[in-house]
Amino acid sequence: MRRYVERVTKQRLHQPVFRSSVLRAYGRRCAVCAIAHGSLLDAAHIVPDSHELGEASVRNGLSLCKLHHAAFDSGIMGVRPDLTVQIRRDILEEVDGPMLRHGLQARHAQSLMVVPSRRAERPDTSLLSVAYERFTSRQAMA
Repeated sequence: MRRYVERVTKQRLHQPVFRSSVLRAYGRRCAVCAIAHGSLLDAAHIVPDSHELGEASVRNGLSLCKLHHAAFDSGIMGVRPDLTVQIRRDILEEVDGPMLRHGLQARHAQSLMVVPSRRAERPDTSLLSVAYERFTSRQAMA
């Protein structure tokens, strides 16, 4: 027997414009690995919408593939204000398969591979600082 439930959700009306603007600024590539398959790319907020600084602007966005977006949002990966990728210590020590090794561990201490060519569209360093502080505080708890 199939059962269903009806839900009421809050939808961010700015999201399609934010996504389009961020992906365009990054040349439709992941900032971390440069993959260019549009269906695998997301526009990630550096500082979430729920944060007081979390505006829907290109400067508060990163074009990330699904893997790097999930890693960023979950605190597995951070991006320093100097655009250097950091991977959580325990993940660096973990032994798993090639996706972990090549997709995450190999990205540690590397600069972002793709950044917007227009300075006005590059990530805001003050927002990266806020997000990186959150990453380092989560890492301390891990």
